[in-house]
Amino acid sequence: MPGKIFYRERNKVGTKEKSPRFALVAVAGVEIEFYASHLRKKELEEIARVTGAELVLLHHDPKDKADMVEVKK
Repeated sequence: MPGKIFYRERNKVGTKEKSPRFALVAVAGVEIEFYASHLRKKELEEIARVTGAELVLLHHDPKDKADMVEVKK
């Protein structure tokens, strides 16, 4: 079984912005170290191709407020 790289689309990045749109969430079955947590799709695809890993996009429902955490000071 090939390794898996789990990623999701960042919430606060617009489509026309030049910053990376995807956030790395987890890696399973591949021994690899990431030094950046925000990556471009092409970067993720290249890393997956070289390591033989599978990319898994995690979907987020913006209507679901249960996974949002509010921090109070």
